[in-house]
Amino acid sequence: MRLEFYGKNIDLTDALKDQAERKLSKLDKYFSEETEARVVFKTKKGQHTAEVTVFIPGSMIRAEETSEDMYASIDKAVDVLSRQIRKYKTRLKNNRQNHESIRYENFEQEMPEHNDTNAGARIVREKDLELRPMSDEEATLQMELLNHNFFIYLNSDTDLISLIYKRRDGNYGKINVN
Repeated sequence: MRLEFYGKNIDLTDALKDQAERKLSKLDKYFSEETEARVVFKTKKGQHTAEVTVFIPGSMIRAEETSEDMYASIDKAVDVLSRQIRKYKTRLKNNRQNHESIRYENFEQEMPEHNDTNAGARIVREKDLELRPMSDEEATLQMELLNHNFFIYLNSDTDLISLIYKRRDGNYGKINVN
């Protein structure tokens, strides 16, 4: 696995990179050598965040963990990735799907809260999205793998643009666009 390291409000030391490489090498058995991963280290108000995104063909798996120690954040993020990979492989096996059936285009957008304090809020990030056909189950899996609250996709059954989202009660909701 090829790793790219980035830092926000933190100096990237060799010791930090080595620790991340050592911990992420445990996941090498799941991926080919060409697989790319991005590791972002962030520090804000004494909290250290490690964000790891693994780009697999047609998909991605992401984990973000925060603690008071960067090394602990790395450990937690690798544990989350391990669980997600096992879940991903189990679902593929149970559904008798091959790897190419899972599709995803990166869609992350920072949206302001809807309250009066953000009255002057503006769009600070924009991403383009290519919608590809997939089932509701595939979209739900992609949303979970990315640890997002929502996911936009082209529903292969109805040919409608759909948005699936996680509800507060732990279930999912779906919105179709006509």
